[in-house]
Amino acid sequence: MKALRILGLAAVAGLSACGPIDDIDFGGGGGGGGSFSRGFVFVRGESNSARNVFVVDDTGDPNSPLRLTTQGGAYEPAVSRDGRRVAFVYKAGSILEVRTVPTTGQGQPSTVFASTNTTCPGCTDLRFPTFSPDGNTLVFTVYKGTSPSSLARVRTDGSGFQFLPNGNPYFFGSSSFTADGLGVIAAGGQSSSQLNLLVHVNLTSGLANVISSGLGNEGAQVVGSRVTVSPDGTKVAFDARTSSGSRIFVGKLNGQQQVYDITQVTGKPGVQDTYPSWRGNTELGFLLSEVGGENVYRVSASSMRGSGNLVFVLPKATEPSYGGI
Repeated sequence: MKALRILGLAAVAGLSACGPIDDIDFGGGGGGGGSFSRGFVFVRGESNSARNVFVVDDTGDPNSPLRLTTQGGAYEPAVSRDGRRVAFVYKAGSILEVRTVPTTGQGQPSTVFASTNTTCPGCTDLRFPTFSPDGNTLVFTVYKGTSPSSLARVRTDGSGFQFLPNGNPYFFGSSSFTADGLGVIAAGGQSSSQLNLLVHVNLTSGLANVISSGLGNEGAQVVGSRVTVSPDGTKVAFDARTSSGSRIFVGKLNGQQQVYDITQVTGKPGVQDTYPSWRGNTELGFLLSEVGGENVYRVSASSMRGSGNLVFVLPKATEPSYGGI
């Protein structure tokens, strides 16, 4: 894996374990194209109209990311395994769309699926798009009023929309493809506020099976913003609430897609850790939120309860996702 460069930021402000520099303008980002092979995609902007998608390569300058969208309304971006495209949710009033945009900065976003599509009557919200390993399919979460949230899949050209799974009693949150692309592992539960299960959904049969009914021995209760399977398919990471705040957890996956040995990875007091994303098979990037802002850090996936060294990666970013693995 390429070494991530932060261009002397740690030397300037001690950023290996603290907040961002306050006197740098982070609102930039070009629109004329750029080189991206692997790195983070993320959102900047507080109001809906100002929320846009940015991307920065591992070898690029984190203080000058490339802006991929200009219309605002961008949420929960996810970068494809090959690093060529970003999927995200676009919100404009009551209309929601799953869109994709190339990571080069050359090309406009295209709509893959909209909440107004006739194949999704009553859809009120779309969330958490994620690419299949081959980049040809998206799975995302669909909300229909007070009905249980469902998973759905669609090809990236907008064809083949299908609800998943078949005849299940669960509410679903975020999901992630298994390494072979034949299924997804998703946050699930008996209500939208109690997603305390990890569920494997077979994309061929549509059947859903609970693969972990507990989130480890750390007091975690609810899976939060993201579930993500490692590229080699041997581990799954997620964020969950604990008595001390949201933390990142990692569990091992066996050949039967069962989760075991779930451990807490992060644990810095006074912060919230969300949006885990794999950087290879041994390291995680994640969003650390504290008084003063939201920034992206990385940490070893084998850390125990915050014992690992947090490395500052990216300032003033939210909802990060790593790709180009």
